Amino acid sequence: MVGSPVLFIAVPLLAAFLIPLLGFVWKESVRILPGLVLLYLLILSVTLMGQVMQSGTIVEVIAGWSPPWGINLVFSPLTGFLTTLMILMGFIIWIYSYRFKNVDFHEAVKYFILLLLMITGSVGIVLTGDIFNQFVFIEITSISAYALTAFYKGRDSAEASFKYLMIGSLSSMFLLLAIVLIYSQLGTLNMADIALKAHLMKPEFKILALIFFLTGLGIEAEIFPLNGWAPDVYSQAPAPVAAAFSGIVVKAGVYAIIRVIFTLFDVSGTHQFLIIAGIITLIIAEMAAIKQERLKRMLAYSSIGQMGLVLVAFGIGTEEGIFAALFLMLNHAIIKPLLFLSGSYLVYHSKDKFINETDGMAKHIPLTSFLFALGAVAIVGMPPFAGFWSKWFVLSAAAHANMILVIALVLFVSIVELVYYFRVVNRIYFFPKRKEIEPKKPTINALIAMGMLGIFILVIGFYPDSVTGYLHSASHSLLEKGKYIQDVLSIGQSLTH
Repeated sequence: MVGSPVLFIAVPLLAAFLIPLLGFVWKESVRILPGLVLLYLLILSVTLMGQVMQSGTIVEVIAGWSPPWGINLVFSPLTGFLTTLMILMGFIIWIYSYRFKNVDFHEAVKYFILLLLMITGSVGIVLTGDIFNQFVFIEITSISAYALTAFYKGRDSAEASFKYLMIGSLSSMFLLLAIVLIYSQLGTLNMADIALKAHLMKPEFKILALIFFLTGLGIEAEIFPLNGWAPDVYSQAPAPVAAAFSGIVVKAGVYAIIRVIFTLFDVSGTHQFLIIAGIITLIIAEMAAIKQERLKRMLAYSSIGQMGLVLVAFGIGTEEGIFAALFLMLNHAIIKPLLFLSGSYLVYHSKDKFINETDGMAKHIPLTSFLFALGAVAIVGMPPFAGFWSKWFVLSAAAHANMILVIALVLFVSIVELVYYFRVVNRIYFFPKRKEIEPKKPTINALIAMGMLGIFILVIGFYPDSVTGYLHSASHSLLEKGKYIQDVLSIGQSLTH
């Protein structure tokens, strides 16, 4: 084996510890080390993905304690795809962040340590095979996110971070209640073992545990009405942090929800719940987005709406629907960060970040304006860009499942998105620049990061087959509940004997 899934946790945690120590020897290492770590993990993830596609799921046992008693990590086509996507986005965000602000040494140390911890926590949520360690990784991710939200002083970021902290505390409480309830009933924390023994739980306890899980994880996944923290956090956090939230953190929350619903419990009505919750989240978020006068808040509500559409696609319940949902997650992880990163330069010197402050920016920062426009046409689903294919597959999955309401909703939402995104693009290209607004030209590293995202949008748009094979394997993996149980618990049996 070329590598172990445990390296996705151990290496960045060690690097986070070493950053301040190495910084006293060579200050630039504070910025360089996270990039080297993420590049190594990206190569490792791609390599393991190739191995998984050929040989099957990798189950890593920690410290020799076999499942279901010990901790294990599961690198499957699904978790491998999400891990690779998260680390890729983390690497691109690192490139953008390298010289994003001229912060002093101590601030740079804090920023890059927290960024590494947030990425590590998100990856851990996806890879872990037991619910308590998933809770631990959620806490690592959340605490890092609270601190990064409040990174800038002189804004309302402290208030946004406190609101995030308070709502996040509720998430922790509900998750712990669910974990305690399951352990009291089944005596196990291993996901595969829970899935195997779930039928032994009393129905009322099973439903109560599911409600606690969905409430706690719904906060992380931005499900209405549990997403009150998101607009303030997205608008007050630094642009690369907002990009990391949309491209990495929320994906981990969505994964945790679908793992609970598709693997842990077999409760009737959960797919319908996903559709209803997704539709409500989608409609309310898109209606809020079209009313926004501030650019980052508009992008925040748009991001929430996209997560609602992902839940709807998962709720269809078929392999085609899951494939469409994963394609949506992939495109959202690429497109939305591009919008946050390029949008931050369009309103760089503005405190309020009003949309009308983007007027005429195409004449002064043309490449940044083009990349924002590219992201806008991609996110609304204009062909032949990446976003078109994911919406097309959602429509196709809904049509095959005879869900006419879902088809109508997706088409309606696309029109709403078209209105508020093209309102911004129209101002960028066809309005005169406001004299009091001074454009800020992006740094070279910011252009490289945004350019990489733009290239991904075009490549996936023109060559969707470049990713569909992996997505089909990932969607099939989620539905193979029995194989997941067998892969994990058979490792434990082989080690025992």
